[in-house]
Amino acid sequence: MHKSASQKSASELLYPSISPFDQRTIKVSGGHRIYMEQCGKPTGIPVVVLHGGPGGGCSPAMRRFFNPEIYRVILFDQRGCGRSKPHASVSENTTWDLVEDIERIRTDLGIERWMVFGGSWGATLSLVYAQTHPARVRQIILRGVFLATKAELDWFYGGGAGQFWPNEWAAFRDMVPPGEQDDLIAAYHRRLFGDDIAEQTRFARAWAGWESALAVLQPSPHRGAAPGDYARAFARLENHYFINNAFLDAETAILANMDKLADIPGEIVQGRYDMICPPARAHALTKLWSKARLQMVATAGHALSEPGITAALVEVMDNLARS
Repeated sequence: MHKSASQKSASELLYPSISPFDQRTIKVSGGHRIYMEQCGKPTGIPVVVLHGGPGGGCSPAMRRFFNPEIYRVILFDQRGCGRSKPHASVSENTTWDLVEDIERIRTDLGIERWMVFGGSWGATLSLVYAQTHPARVRQIILRGVFLATKAELDWFYGGGAGQFWPNEWAAFRDMVPPGEQDDLIAAYHRRLFGDDIAEQTRFARAWAGWESALAVLQPSPHRGAAPGDYARAFARLENHYFINNAFLDAETAILANMDKLADIPGEIVQGRYDMICPPARAHALTKLWSKARLQMVATAGHALSEPGITAALVEVMDNLARS
């Protein structure tokens, strides 16, 4: 019997995994070396994929949302994470450094205009990049919109999300003494950037674990702790960006610059029960972006791997390929 898209598992909806036809390390400012790869069709529609975090890194699974006979897919590990070096480094690692890196990749590859595909922090970075270089962006595809505002950080690190996940919230909060619990980003910052690597790793796993617990609607009961090296990069980079308000201010805030996206079409896929990046931000974004279409997935949380999110994104990319 033929299965409909709604009946298929997430893995069945994705395109088969393919190997990159190009892998390289690019020297950028501040002594950083970023890993970049290309896969799919070398002469296809170019799309750059911006991973989440900050600090998450790209993975082979991220290649599988794109028809390899149509798309030229460019992925890279942002500064300090994944296969980029130095590992877990926050030196000269800001939103604006990453925007510069994206543009460097585009020019190195000789691409005139490309699609930009990003989720969570990758959505933040997609929007900031597009607002900085609108002439270089032909389409924006977002998942789990995060605008890096104080309200969003307060929701996730100030107890809002904890109202729905009280056990996990208590474990995350109680890693620090009661006198420091009024500002958990600052409290974790002191430990993540202390001199004791073992303490850094312990608090990094707690930081990453809190986010991981809320990423999907039905977490696996056998979910384990993140590997130490991964957790340390993920937590240090996220914390570094969040304690610095993602290096955005009143003038550079995303919603203050939506006029720059007036001519760029957008597709937004948002989980209705996204506890990490609540749907209100995606809704606010589309109110100021006439060329954007918001698709709310009724039974999905935050993660790219959520079946409804996967199905919607594959459908979006297939439809864009035909347009």
